[in-house]
Amino acid sequence: MDTQVVALVPPLVGWAAHSGFLAHRLAVARRDPLTGLHTRAGWTTRATRLIRRHPDALVVLVDLDDFKTLNDTHGHAAGDTALTVAASRLATWCGRHGIAGRLGGDEFVAVTDCAVSSNLADLDRALHLPFLHTGQTLPLAASVGSCRLADLPVRTLSGALAAADAAMYAAKERAARRGHRPASF
Repeated sequence: MDTQVVALVPPLVGWAAHSGFLAHRLAVARRDPLTGLHTRAGWTTRATRLIRRHPDALVVLVDLDDFKTLNDTHGHAAGDTALTVAASRLATWCGRHGIAGRLGGDEFVAVTDCAVSSNLADLDRALHLPFLHTGQTLPLAASVGSCRLADLPVRTLSGALAAADAAMYAAKERAARRGHRPASF
């Protein structure tokens, strides 16, 4: 074998291994380590592609209610369980026709094709079902806001997120006025 070819093999193998390592690190960075959902950057990239293909997509924002109280009363492990349960329920609701993400803290986001997505009331019910943590049933509650892209004068992801955010805070206020709070911790 030619000595020049032999000399080139180790650097090429090293470069290929390093490239694979970097690709893996980038993929991991775009996933939330606790919930496995996309992070904001990873979600935004995929959501932008989805709304281009589906102009009537539904954008959903979710904020867990009384999350700090749950953490303060039952500890951060219970809070982590609540986050993973909420993430799983949101991802299940999105199915294969949507994308769920964790924006940070107790805030989640999703986008799904309206034509094939589940009913939004199903998501709301799922996010109000209690969960089990270390043998104890704990309450879960969330405020959900949504916006159909087709309802916007200019169909952008940022516009849909802003409208869904406003709808989420309106839902939070309505629940507070009705006195709907999770069961006592």
